[in-house]
Amino acid sequence: MSETAAPHASDIQAGARANIGVVGLAVMGSNLARNLASREGNTVAIFNRSHEKTEHLVATHPEAGFAPSTSYAEFAASLQRPRTAIIMVKAGAPTDAVIDSLVAVFEPGDIIVDGGNALFTDTIRRERAVRATGINFVGAGISGGEEGALLGPSIMPGGSDESWVTLGPILRSIAAVAEGEPCVTHVGHDGSGHFVKMIHNGIEYADMQLISEAYDLIRHGTGKTPAQIADIFSEWNRGELESYLIEITAEVLRQIDARTGAPLIDVILDEAGSKGTGVWTVQNALALGVPVSGIAEAVFARSLSSHPEQRLVSGNLPGPQQTLTVPDEAAFIEDVRLALYASKIVAYSQGFDAIRAGAMEYNWTIDLGAIAKIWRGGCIIRAQFLNRIADAYAAEPDMPVLLTAPYFVEAFGRAQAGWRRVASAAAGSGIPAPAFSSSLSYYDGLRADHLPAALVQGQRDFFGAHTYRRRDMAGTFHTLWSGDRSEIEADDTH
Repeated sequence: MSETAAPHASDIQAGARANIGVVGLAVMGSNLARNLASREGNTVAIFNRSHEKTEHLVATHPEAGFAPSTSYAEFAASLQRPRTAIIMVKAGAPTDAVIDSLVAVFEPGDIIVDGGNALFTDTIRRERAVRATGINFVGAGISGGEEGALLGPSIMPGGSDESWVTLGPILRSIAAVAEGEPCVTHVGHDGSGHFVKMIHNGIEYADMQLISEAYDLIRHGTGKTPAQIADIFSEWNRGELESYLIEITAEVLRQIDARTGAPLIDVILDEAGSKGTGVWTVQNALALGVPVSGIAEAVFARSLSSHPEQRLVSGNLPGPQQTLTVPDEAAFIEDVRLALYASKIVAYSQGFDAIRAGAMEYNWTIDLGAIAKIWRGGCIIRAQFLNRIADAYAAEPDMPVLLTAPYFVEAFGRAQAGWRRVASAAAGSGIPAPAFSSSLSYYDGLRADHLPAALVQGQRDFFGAHTYRRRDMAGTFHTLWSGDRSEIEADDTH
């Protein structure tokens, strides 16, 4: 049978016609298909380039009632109209190949959903190309890993309003639920869903780095064992720091290596890699002119850790003579907790700033409060204080800086003294804490009534005649720095 000539629906078992399909049956795709099949009202068609994976999924989960296919044409024929298929394959060329194959057998009005970690600009390109055929293309960020895909992820779909009519009920049926609300919303059009997922991952980088710095400082300052520090994190998880990452950190620190009997954290190599989304966040924030210093330092910290050859030859560089000494252990641990909370607020605030800037640049209408709500469950950065973020945007949708919301101003009032003590102690004892320190510098930069950027502008005008603006009068100016020191007003074409 030709790939481009779909069999008639009568050729497919009546019970096999499905309202949703999944292409790509590696772990994430298989788990998502199982999640879909477990929800009332869903019948799931499945297809994988290697048919053995399809057969294996059908054999191991007969209760799911999957409708398997051996070709794209058969897959298309097994779907109800408008046909709706979720692609769960590797980002890049494999995604493009699957899209082309589905476009060949789908019809106008059908829906193709990319559920992978695609770069949002690729999604914009793909949506434009697929839309020209009359088929809807949706880029959907899916967070929560393998467990989330199976039990309920946080889902961030972008795409047309038309596609959301069909897709919305399906995605709501499988999403995580937080406080009675499904963790999915129609983010916006074309690449907006993958853009928001990218920022989610950037915040995740910062959150993980901050937690790691907190652990490192406590261990250096108190000499506590990983298991004892796990107890501290468990205690923190019962308060305002309650979150998935704090919860799993305690579990990681308690784990004992089966081979050596040592804490597993002491056996794991201290080199952390990156899969790209953190880097994309920083790159795109730079292009948008949005400072995401906490996220950037988390990405750079991973990069530094991944160069053991540089660290090996740098161990004898001069450093402070003093080590971290803690006269009051309980007070120091509380300072670290406060520093972690304050820095965490900065990371989320910077992330939401980037989402707002992206929405303006790409003409998306994104409800920032709704984004905070869908991150409350299913995703890696789910945390108690996301409710406070949602409340802040509900009270002031156009708030220019999230951390100026009253709830967070009060939190900074409680935290900033301890935050400063921690950053100072880390610097004084030579313990790297880049995310703590950069977050504090960002906070103080926002607070400052005058920044040294004035000197930067003077320097730029001196060596490149780039002009500057004055505090006391309107217009753009240039100074003749050599010879005549008089100031001249520059025209708009200078």
